Parts: sequence; C-alpha cells; structure tokens
Amino acid sequence: MPVQVVVADAATHLVFHDTSWDGTVTLREGEEGAGSGHDRAGTCELRMDGGPLRCWVMVGTPARVLRAWAALTGAPALPPAWALGHHHARWGFGSEQEVRRIVSGYQERGLPLDVVHLDIDHYDEHQVFTVDQDAFPKLPQLAEDLRRDGIRLVSIVDPAVKAVPGNAVYDSGTAEDAFVRDASGRLVRGVVWPGEAVFPDFTHARVRKWWGGLYEERLGQGFSGFWHDMNEPTSFAAFGESTLPRSARHALEGRGGDHREAHNVYGLCMARAGYEGLLELAPRERPFVFSRSGWAWHAALRRHLVRDVTTGWPGLRASLSLVMGLGLCGVPYSGPDVGGFDGSPSPELYMRWFQLAAYLPLFRTHASLRAGRREPWEFGPVVLEHARVALVERRRLLPYFVTLAHLARLTGAPYVRPLWWSAPEDRALRDCEDAFLLGDCLLVAPVLDPGVDRRAVQLPRGRWYDTATGRAYEGPGQILLDAPMSRLPVLARSAPSSPCAGRRRAGTGGVGTRPGTHRGGLVVPDTGDGEDEPEIERYVTRWEGRKLVVELEREDGMIASPRPVRIRGLDKGSAQM
Repeated sequence: MPVQVVVADAATHLVFHDTSWDGTVTLREGEEGAGSGHDRAGTCELRMDGGPLRCWVMVGTPARVLRAWAALTGAPALPPAWALGHHHARWGFGSEQEVRRIVSGYQERGLPLDVVHLDIDHYDEHQVFTVDQDAFPKLPQLAEDLRRDGIRLVSIVDPAVKAVPGNAVYDSGTAEDAFVRDASGRLVRGVVWPGEAVFPDFTHARVRKWWGGLYEERLGQGFSGFWHDMNEPTSFAAFGESTLPRSARHALEGRGGDHREAHNVYGLCMARAGYEGLLELAPRERPFVFSRSGWAWHAALRRHLVRDVTTGWPGLRASLSLVMGLGLCGVPYSGPDVGGFDGSPSPELYMRWFQLAAYLPLFRTHASLRAGRREPWEFGPVVLEHARVALVERRRLLPYFVTLAHLARLTGAPYVRPLWWSAPEDRALRDCEDAFLLGDCLLVAPVLDPGVDRRAVQLPRGRWYDTATGRAYEGPGQILLDAPMSRLPVLARSAPSSPCAGRRRAGTGGVGTRPGTHRGGLVVPDTGDGEDEPEIERYVTRWEGRKLVVELEREDGMIASPRPVRIRGLDKGSAQM
C-alpha cells in the first residue's frame, strides 16, 4: 500500500500515492540543522511503471490524519465480537478427529478458545469450495458441536481453481467466462496447490457476483468466517515471478488493462467478492473475511493477516512493526502467526510471541505443515501456565477490544498505536519502536529479545500505573520495569476508563486519578453480529471532596446506573459509584 506517514514537530501528514502500478518510493530522512536552528526537510522520490498518479495529502494531528484517511477510503470493517478472541490454526490438522483432539486439549486445560481455522488440508485434493469426505465426513456436525461450545470455524479460501472439467467451480466459472485470459484470449494457467489452475478476474463485477455466491457452500458446511490466502495471486509456474504474467488481461471495471495494474488490487477485489457475497447470503451477520493480500481503498473490506513471518526473534520484532504500520495505513485489524510460520520456536520465543499477540487485534497461533506444534501445552508446564495467564487476560479485555473496534470504525484510529500517537512533538517517543499504545488506556511493552527479564520503557506525558504492581510513574521519561517470563510490562494511563470483563459481566476498569481532575472514558457495548448501531456509554469521573465519583452518562444527558467499576490507585473507602 503506497501510504506514507511522516511525523514532524509542526504536524503529522499522510500521503497516499494513488496508483496500483508497480514502482518504488524512496524516502530520504531530513537532517537537523547544525547550530542554525533550522532542519533540512526530507525528500520523497516516486518512480512508477505506468498509469496516472494522484497524490492525496492529509495534515494535522495523528488522530485527525487517520480520520481523514478513513473518510477517503471508507471506515474500517467492524469484526464480529468472536473474531476478537483467540484463534488457533494449523496447516496439517488433517482430520476431524485431530481438530476435536486439539479443542479438547484447550478445554481440559481450561484455556479460552474462540476460533479454529481449517487450512487447505481439509479440501478434497486442495480444490477450493470442497471437503475431503474421508478426513472430514461430518464437517457440519463438527461446526455445530464447536459452536455449541462457543467456538467458531473459519475456512481458508484460495483463488486458484483446478483446471479440470468436472470440478464444479471450474465448470461454473467457465460458463460464466470468469477466468483471466491473455492477450490472445487463451486462459492463463498457473500451478498452485491443486495442480494446474486458472484464476478468476475479480476486477470484473460479474465475476465477483459469481464468486460471492460460491460461499453458500462454505456456510452450509457450518463455517462462520473466511481466510483468503495465496491471493496476490500466487502461481508456482515460472512466469518470471511467482504470480500471473504481467501481460495477463483484466477487466479493471470495464477499462481493461494488464496484470501490471491489476496485481496490487487483486486481493482487494477478491475480498470485495467474498464480503459482498456474504452480506447477501447471511445479511444478519457481520462478514468475517481477512486476507493475506489487499490494497489501500475500500477499507471496509480490509482485514489483514501478517502471514509467513519467519520463526525467530527478528520475526517477532517484525510482527509488531507490521501490525503498527498496517494500523497507520487504515488497516486496524491484523496480526501475525504466533511462533512464526515455519520452524520450531524455543519455549521462550513462543511465550514472548504469545504474550505480545494477546494484546494485538488478531490473536492467532498458526504454523506450516513442516513446523513444530503451536499448542501451548506442547512447550511444557511452565509455558502452559504463562499462556493461560495471557489467554485469561485477553478474555478479560474483550470488551475493550470491542470498544476499540467500534472506535476504529467511527474515527479511523487503529487499536495498536505508536507511543507518539498523542504526543508527536516528543522526539524520544518517535524513536521508540519496541512498545505501543493499545487504545488510549494501555501501554504494552513486549519483550522482543532473548534472555530479558527487565526492560526500559519510554513513557508519554502523564501518570501511568503498572497493572501488575499498582506502582505509579510520571511521564515523560524512561523507566525500568520487571519483565518476568510470566508476563509483559503493561501500564494503564491515569484517569480514562477502560472496559473489561469481570467474572460475570462486562464492567469498566478505571485507573487511578488525582484530586482536582475531571476525566472519563468511552465504552461501546457490542450489539451482536449484526450492524445495529450501538449506544456509546460515556463514563465521567469527578472528585467530591475526598471521594471519587464515577457516573455513566447516556447520550441523552441523563445519568444511568453504572456497570461495576474497579479503581486503581485509591483506597477502597475513597471511591463512590
């Protein structure tokens, strides 16, 4: 996505280089003035292979810039609440019995689990929109049993269609003239998991309509969500690159053109086909479609998976950078494969990755067919207990993630934000790439290197409370915090309220505040899977003498009975709800 965000003393600005053609963007950093008091501005050089180019520029605070960006491209999609829980996936489950065994492993150990993903091994010979009846003879029953336990089933969907008569998708797509052709009118054929394959031209509205209708088969099997993979698109054939030949022809919404222009929007158009098809097939449910590939426009369709990250400490560090970068590009919901896609992480690496992902929007363990296991109990009893703490904390924070999802849709603000989000003028925060803000309330400082049990944390302005010890710290400045294997350092900002789940129902977890302050926060309760507009709850805190009063103020201005509230930093006798 050719989106560039620059943070400077004067303001933040976002530039969108509006072209889907291949090219390069070269950024050269400015220089601080040597005694003159003037900085030399940085430069940006674009070189594109063709097509028209428009540049959109948005200037202001980071929040204003992202709001303007969302207004241009569309508000981010609102995921169903269950998609904000813990996902478990693996290429190589292999059978219904193995899926049930893994789910039982979570349940027997008291580990929260919300979603299970089935990879290409559940297909019949890797053919999209099919099921291996030998390995999964009762897939709808499996889906029903899992849903009864509060667990949803997600299916992988690849764009490549096996090019053989008798394959139902190939036959119907041929009748629809749905597949990409070359300049001579011949079908472009590549090689993907099912063998020789053809590719739908998702840049044509008629083809998207046809493809969207195919999800009826998936819904009939009991799937609740869909994971688009290999949709750059990928082909193993030697076209010079592992995708379609650049000369392949596309409709491009009636204009016509080749793959040089269509490549970067192919995944986005596939997402649009699935999203719009699901809206028609299941209008009472929020579509859950996330994708390995995408582009900048139509934010409502974009949810990204940071896929195939290398197993290793550099891969862990890259995971955070990618999620934060996608959030600043208007894709607030994303996440990595916990533990890395390939290889076998050490118990320490797995645990630190797991702890980080528990605070990211998409929290998913996943691995390749040849990689080591990713279930928490496979790494020993110590890791299992630490993973349980992270899973329980994620479950407790679900109301907060739901609120962040609604606010992202309303304002364009990402869930995961750089530390400079509220103070871009603080140059020390601009250089901090190893910690992040989760919404307005929490600062998360993951451990990204081996052998670390204590780490430095750069604080933005204000008072912050260590959520483990309750100790208060004043920012701006740098502090040292313990980071044992059992947890990550997480700090809560003073005064705003953050919604979290208690033992019985959602409540508001308030954090410490100081006499004389008058603050509060927002809570957006989820209304279910539909698109109904929720009522935003505004919590107001104020001091009356030595008592802190927390009130729930409805949109009509009336004071309502609040949810349970927990106050940090105060004696029990000094809070009044």
